[in-house]
Amino acid sequence: MTERSHSPNPIRVVIQQPALPKYRVPVFAELARRPRLEIQLMYAQGEELPNVAAEGFRAQSVPMSQRMIGGRPLLWHQPQWDHATKTSCDVLVLSWNLHYASLIPALLRARANGVATILWGHGYSKTESAWRSWPRRKVTELATALLFYNHTAARQFVEMGWDPKRIFVALNALDQTPIQAARRHWLDRPEELARFRRENRLDSGPVILFVSRFDPANRLDLLLHAAEQLRARYPRLKLVLIGKGPDEAPLRALSISLGLADRAHFMGAIYDEMKLAPFFLSADLFCYPANIGLSILHAFGYGLPVVTSDRIESQNPEIEALRDGGNGLLYADGDIDALAAALQRVLDDSALRQNISAGAIQTVTEQFTLENMVDGFEAAVRCSLALQCK
Repeated sequence: MTERSHSPNPIRVVIQQPALPKYRVPVFAELARRPRLEIQLMYAQGEELPNVAAEGFRAQSVPMSQRMIGGRPLLWHQPQWDHATKTSCDVLVLSWNLHYASLIPALLRARANGVATILWGHGYSKTESAWRSWPRRKVTELATALLFYNHTAARQFVEMGWDPKRIFVALNALDQTPIQAARRHWLDRPEELARFRRENRLDSGPVILFVSRFDPANRLDLLLHAAEQLRARYPRLKLVLIGKGPDEAPLRALSISLGLADRAHFMGAIYDEMKLAPFFLSADLFCYPANIGLSILHAFGYGLPVVTSDRIESQNPEIEALRDGGNGLLYADGDIDALAAALQRVLDDSALRQNISAGAIQTVTEQFTLENMVDGFEAAVRCSLALQCK
């Protein structure tokens, strides 16, 4: 290791991202608080989630250029190229996305200039194929280190022969601080929570909750069909569906055709945690039929059992947090009967529900924490610089 790696000078880190969603702000703020790290975020405009203001770290928004080539988006984000130089940073963290035409030029420029580079991303595609995976893996030869969202993807790269010293994991996590504050607020006010339940017709149940985008990939149609099967067993069953998205109109129509108009409550999009909390605290379980992501950690924060698909390869990296029978249940992907059976199992077995609830809380307070995520990120930054300096 050279003298530079032992120098008291701060490590200048530029992180390039497609957007700055709200859930990422605590991550970058915590990273900026770590000793000898000087953080700057360069971000564009996200397609689905709105950008928010940076708090606790430097950030700048730079528009993304996009063209459609053969029906596929080709992106150019100028910060990838601009910051691949020692005058700008010591470590450059880049979005691991081959849609960026600017990615390979930036990696080559950074290598020529002695800048350590980190590719940060999933490391896989939910629609994996040889023609998709080969270029994604090939580009890693230009990077100093790889940073994954979960251990599963990281292990796969090690098994394929990548140097373990170049591979790091920053377990994707949510800042539980506002979640736990909202949870305590409502639990400390049982009369207000009881009134909320009465006013929203959630005082009798059971109640199944979904909070996320209404997107076809999330297969909420399966939940509605499963609820239709369960309504004879649970005459007061309620579905609370919070969110918005392109699938909303078809889902509303489906709920009516299944006779669930008085049972499926479409509440619209709610982003304020204090307003979301009483819905979580009024629910018996959280169901996300397919394609689950950070929502699993949101539900776990309230101690809610999560039911989702067993087709792990089609899920997002956060599925690694789920332990079947430990903090949630998996059902056979796409099988309405299996989904209904999993929901019934949680609803009927109070002891199982309590154990799973405890496991959910433990998962987000001990393993999938903001601190652990930033620890992984920080290790990637410091070690990539050390590798570059060798």
